[in-house]
Amino acid sequence: MRQPRAALLDPSRPRGRAGRSPRTHRSPGGVRGRRARALPVPRRLGPPNYDAHCPYEVVDRISAPQGLGIVEEFRFARPHADRPMRVAVPGPITLLIPLRRGGPYASEDSLIADLISVVNAEIKALVAAGCDFVQVDEPNYVMTAGKHRVLKGEARPMVSALNATLEGVRAKVALHVCFGNAHNNSFATPRRYRPLFPALLDARVQQFVFEYANREMSELELWSEFPTDAEVAVGVVDVKAFRVETPAEVAERARLALKHVPAERLWLVPDCGLWETPRWVGVSKLRSMVEAARMLRRELGRA
Repeated sequence: MRQPRAALLDPSRPRGRAGRSPRTHRSPGGVRGRRARALPVPRRLGPPNYDAHCPYEVVDRISAPQGLGIVEEFRFARPHADRPMRVAVPGPITLLIPLRRGGPYASEDSLIADLISVVNAEIKALVAAGCDFVQVDEPNYVMTAGKHRVLKGEARPMVSALNATLEGVRAKVALHVCFGNAHNNSFATPRRYRPLFPALLDARVQQFVFEYANREMSELELWSEFPTDAEVAVGVVDVKAFRVETPAEVAERARLALKHVPAERLWLVPDCGLWETPRWVGVSKLRSMVEAARMLRRELGRA
């Protein structure tokens, strides 16, 4: 998932006032606050988890005339990068999850339509700013979120929403799907990708980015069963585990993926973003992943 600029602070450092993390999270386009009101948090005591997150009831039409803030983050990061950048953007279904329909929205479909417009505009603004590789994060594709009809195992409406989000976008696009990660806990259960196939292959993207390391590389065979011309980015380091994998372990996971995805279309990636991971652990995992890629290129004669 996307990291706000303040996430440059190490999440393993001491927390700030009132026990809050120094990380900050934007409220996309006023979705929280001006256009939605906070509802009671289901649980306030005990360890933080999904039921300690604040839901919101929509009270006004959703829009983001000043954008979601991602373009500014891209402009901040770009001068510091010496390699091509991909920029992650939350998809409309992900933005939908904490919202409860209200205000001007007579149907959930109309709420989703406005979220699609917000994300579409942000992606186009990113491309105009020079970004040529965008990743749409939609972990909620495999979650069950009771009040949202579109999320009850109906893959085609979700794919239609994604394709509408990408209308008119002139850039390489990846779709990231995982099982959620709050405080190193998954949300979805059972953790299965199969219900998304083959509908997911109708998504107008050039790359699929899936979590695998945390699941013992389960369901890689779906890429043999449902072939695609798109690239497949396989999660080979577990961002929910504190232990750092060795390059050899990461390479072995990648070899399993090579049984189902041709080398020229296989990318190695972390399972998800590293915002819940201590900085030194995340960097060490990335180093193992990079070294594993080098090992495999040598094996394949592509060093």
